[in-house]
Amino acid sequence: MERKHITRVVLAILAAGAALGAWWFLREGQPPITYLTAPVERGAISQLVTATGTVNPVTTVQVGTYVSGPIKALFVDFNSPVRRGQRVAQIDPRPFVMKVKQAEANVATARAQVEKDKADLNFKQQVLKRARELFERALIAKQEVEAAERDYEQALAQLQLDQARLAQNLAALEEARVNLGYTDIVSPVDGVVVSRNVNVGQTVAASFQTPVLFEIAQDLTKMQVNTNVSESDIGGVKEGQSAFFTVDAYPERQFWGRVVQVRNAPQTVQNVVTYDVVVSVENPDLALKPGMTANMSIITAHREDVLKVPLAALRFRPSSRQENGEQPRWPVELHRLPAAPGDEGTGSQPGQQVWVYKGDNKLQPVQVQVGLRDDTYGELLAGDLREGEQVVTGMRTAEKDGAPQPSIPGFGPGFGRRMRR
Repeated sequence: MERKHITRVVLAILAAGAALGAWWFLREGQPPITYLTAPVERGAISQLVTATGTVNPVTTVQVGTYVSGPIKALFVDFNSPVRRGQRVAQIDPRPFVMKVKQAEANVATARAQVEKDKADLNFKQQVLKRARELFERALIAKQEVEAAERDYEQALAQLQLDQARLAQNLAALEEARVNLGYTDIVSPVDGVVVSRNVNVGQTVAASFQTPVLFEIAQDLTKMQVNTNVSESDIGGVKEGQSAFFTVDAYPERQFWGRVVQVRNAPQTVQNVVTYDVVVSVENPDLALKPGMTANMSIITAHREDVLKVPLAALRFRPSSRQENGEQPRWPVELHRLPAAPGDEGTGSQPGQQVWVYKGDNKLQPVQVQVGLRDDTYGELLAGDLREGEQVVTGMRTAEKDGAPQPSIPGFGPGFGRRMRR
């Protein structure tokens, strides 16, 4: 009996040791948990469509030349303000001056020929008149009258032919004068020179394609941004929506504009379909330069004074040992908030869930419905949440700083952690 009693005592001691070892093992494998929380806030929220675009003048005019020749002089340079009709460059006019003189000489020759034809026609008309009078008195034969009539008609035809040649020469003279005028290249609009593509002495050839000598922006105080919006986002973009953007030159400054055009022509690059969206922007201080890259955000929807839930709280899911509180069964009746104007079509997603931190590492699940979203928050459409409540956005586990970690006797420190790995 005494031996049996000793055996029972030994077994009890071993069982107690095993239980204590298991407790130490589990404690080593499950370090303390710290929850990361964020409050439910009230404020404004905007739904954005982001895109990249290029800053351009609203109107840019390309100035070229109609005639060929070497550039004799330049009267403007980059950033020069110009007025409509102002001369900006000149092509060497000497060859065109000679053509004008040659055309003028041709016109003078044609006019002299016409005057000669008129005198000849007048003489032939007098000869015909005398021949008819003599024929009526039977002094000459009929053949002489017919010859006089033929000479008169030939003189008349020659006058008409030379008059046509005079008109042709006059047209050639006008063309030569127009081409001479084209040697003075003038600005067609008021604006600022943003590009100059020629230098003095350079020869330009306008035989097959008009060369572009200058680009003139009509008004740099009014700019536009041409952006490419993907086909997945274009459905929410409409004319009249507000937009803001930044450029690399002023990373801390926001420029505001408005969507003025959503173009229907698709652009496909490497199987990606985008659409050109034009945003107008004022540029009174000329800070924006043509060609700058704009990081654009278009506000497709906006709400004021709404409850906002951190998006990270919608993605958080605790493990089974962290859940304190019964998870609701779907569907449940939601506490719906008062509808804001324009809630239709906000893309709300029912059946989402957040976890409210109740203190002492206790969590409570709350079913919510979210509408508009920005990069950080979602608009709370329905759900039993109040402003200021802390919702869990994440967690981290940490060992006690500077404290030795417990271990099972005989297995060394950290055994439980090594086993879990």
